[in-house]
Amino acid sequence: MNSCCEKFRSTMAYVFAVAGAFLIVAALVWVTRKLVPPTALDEARVAERYKNLAEVRGADSQALTTVGWVDHAKGVVRLPMDTALKLTEREWQHPAQARSNLIARVEKATYVPPPPPPKPSQYE
Repeated sequence: MNSCCEKFRSTMAYVFAVAGAFLIVAALVWVTRKLVPPTALDEARVAERYKNLAEVRGADSQALTTVGWVDHAKGVVRLPMDTALKLTEREWQHPAQARSNLIARVEKATYVPPPPPPKPSQYE
């Protein structure tokens, strides 16, 4: 019987500890919300946010539907989604060749030349 009571006390201690932790976190959230209220959005801020959203959506639309250079020096271009999907589907008819081409393109696009050798010191 003593063992059963000890297990019950141990379990209850964990339950109270977890409940106490949740209560502390809830109290901290409540105090933070009371002390730091969010700033009200005025009409100018709302208009600015809508303008920024329209600019972002326009840039996304342009990036998804037009051709353009990503890195002209490395020969990396941006293609419209439908064109890219058609090219990918056609290229992956032969998976081994497509995989080797993909690896070569990634290496070309992410190539960083080694740093130049250090200049010899005039005091050596």
